[in-house]
Amino acid sequence: MIERRLVGARVMTPEGWAETAVTVADGRLGDGPAREVDLSGYDLLPGIVDAHGDGFERHMAPRRGALRERDAGMWAVAQELASCGITTAMLAQFWSWEGGMRGPDFAEEVFESASLVAPSVPVDLRLQLRLETHFLDSFARAEEAIARYGIGYVVFNDHLPHERLSQGRKPQRLTGQALKSGRSPEAHLALMTALHEAGAEVPEALDALCARLAAQGVIMGSHDDRTPEARAVWRARGVRVSEFPETLEAAQAARAACEPVVLGAPNVVRGASHAGNVAAAELIAAGCCDALASDYHYPSPARAAWRCVELRLLDEAAAWRLVSDGPARLLGLTDRGRIEPGLRADLLVTARETRQIVAVIAGGQVAHMTGQVAGRFMR
Repeated sequence: MIERRLVGARVMTPEGWAETAVTVADGRLGDGPAREVDLSGYDLLPGIVDAHGDGFERHMAPRRGALRERDAGMWAVAQELASCGITTAMLAQFWSWEGGMRGPDFAEEVFESASLVAPSVPVDLRLQLRLETHFLDSFARAEEAIARYGIGYVVFNDHLPHERLSQGRKPQRLTGQALKSGRSPEAHLALMTALHEAGAEVPEALDALCARLAAQGVIMGSHDDRTPEARAVWRARGVRVSEFPETLEAAQAARAACEPVVLGAPNVVRGASHAGNVAAAELIAAGCCDALASDYHYPSPARAAWRCVELRLLDEAAAWRLVSDGPARLLGLTDRGRIEPGLRADLLVTARETRQIVAVIAGGQVAHMTGQVAGRFMR
């Protein structure tokens, strides 16, 4: 743990920029005396809380079938997160019939690795399980993993190509997806068909599962909501978070019910959804966003926040809340997301002119530091 009094920086408070000193001691933020570090010319912001990110996959399995770097890969994930300003990371791992890197076996490798590495790195690594709604035969195993690894956030997905399957047509990219799963195209298609045909069993199974998870205090979210009606079905199950809604109507339905909405930061950066859905910027302009998540690209949250400012969607304080206080609140993490005395010491130091992240403190520990600012801490 470091003990420093950071002075001279412009500090992002919940109300906006302020000229104030910030003390880091015993892993917390305070205002007492300590060895001073002059950060004149730099800005100090709350650490980024990433509510949903799967960019860790390339570190865990750099090349499919050729190399797996489990624990070393997770260590590298922590370093990348820190360099991108992410001090709390929700690792979003599939639990899916799709197999391969989305299957239960790989998921349990990720959960085990994160559990082993998390105590040794400053970044707070947390787990999200992304459960396929029609993968009924694996619900019991998924619940056991949730309990064993203390997973506090479960999101429900449905990636079955129902329209094509109902028409008796082969799904697009069947061969490539089958190869990723380790199955033949014929076996993969047979599995998808069987899951699709058992769809009538899904609602009752989900009702029961969600009731059990809710009783345990697990936060639950739906993924890719398209209609207000679909959001209402999830709401009735206690599934309160709407992740990456695909239409304005679905996002507005969540907002009207005071339910948190998570959008993809890469969508903001690129200016559109890669799948052709509603643009995140449009939802932000409509007041339908509580958190911007990295999704598949860890550098995006910081860039997306500033992009919101450049597009004049939000002022700087409101934009940064979408990557700090907003996601912290929806995850129930009331001890972070803001620069206030007593909270967890999660801080970014950025260069004033370029907004480059040059230092990161996570839980009172140095997680990343580069360039000239390192010399100021070492004086």
